Amino acid sequence: MRRVLRTRVRTRGGAPGAGEPCGPRRGLRGNGARGCGSSGPPGSALEPPSSSDESDTSRDCIASSSRKGIHNISPAIGSLTSAASIRIQTHSGISGRWYYCPVRSQNEWELGELAGQVEGCRRCPRLVAWREQVARERRAAFAAETYWGRPLPGFGDPHARLLVLGLAPAAHGANRTGRMFTGDRSGDFLFAALWRTGFANQPLSSGRDDGLVLRDAWITAAVRCAPPANRPTPAERDACLPWTVRELALLQEVRVVMCLGAFAWAAALRLLAGGPGERVRLPRPLPRFGHGAEWLDQPIALIGCYHPSQQNTFTGRLDEQMIDGVLERARSLLARPHRAR
Repeated sequence: MRRVLRTRVRTRGGAPGAGEPCGPRRGLRGNGARGCGSSGPPGSALEPPSSSDESDTSRDCIASSSRKGIHNISPAIGSLTSAASIRIQTHSGISGRWYYCPVRSQNEWELGELAGQVEGCRRCPRLVAWREQVARERRAAFAAETYWGRPLPGFGDPHARLLVLGLAPAAHGANRTGRMFTGDRSGDFLFAALWRTGFANQPLSSGRDDGLVLRDAWITAAVRCAPPANRPTPAERDACLPWTVRELALLQEVRVVMCLGAFAWAAALRLLAGGPGERVRLPRPLPRFGHGAEWLDQPIALIGCYHPSQQNTFTGRLDEQMIDGVLERARSLLARPHRAR
């Protein structure tokens, strides 16, 4: 998972020379920084508290880290609201402190903007009426809760290589909690599998503030609103498609789409055909859905999995070993040589 860190170097008795490394530091995967980037404007919102023995010269940087450690440092943009500091010393012996805090990368900001637009969507009158009716009437077990009652954006690791594509939010699950697959039995089954295979930090999901973190995975759905009887129409699927096309364009590292059910498989084929970059030419006949089915002849691979609905899990059509097997196969596909979209 990539982490972006905003840093401020404020030196005592002088500043490092242009491009001079700030020396090794602890606390960020044990890796040393390669350089401090460019000079930052004094007196900006990033300015840490000054002291009498500090010079007025300071630097704003972003150190970006990934699976291979810290690999890039560039000028910081935005403001720093809180920070911690690490004692540093340059190669020339000048000491100072490195101020840092988590910040959003560009695609995280854009995914946040897209989420806001999704949440305001009212394209499908039937879905709007149903999701709002459910939110007003509520199930007795959740009568004291305030339902989300709006379309659902995707969520997860913005640098994910695995995209998990579901059917639609459950009326008293995600339509209640405001997060995909959260608050129902299908989600319990899915998140436990993601945890067992290393794509999530915990096996349980109950609400948006439950501490769940996805690792190298992003979860979304073919339809963003809860449909009556859990059956969206093809027209409603196609009305949602532009949201997912834009989402995939921002998730630039996605290599594999795991389709939960035949409906999601059909939506994924349309997604790839109308997605970012060079459009995928769909073969005839179309690749058929099945549990463990694969379509690998394009930059983004598709892999099928039965939907973790209660109908499938209670009857044994889908069990833990089966869904874990698909997720492990998806992980192996992530190691394929990357092909440009």
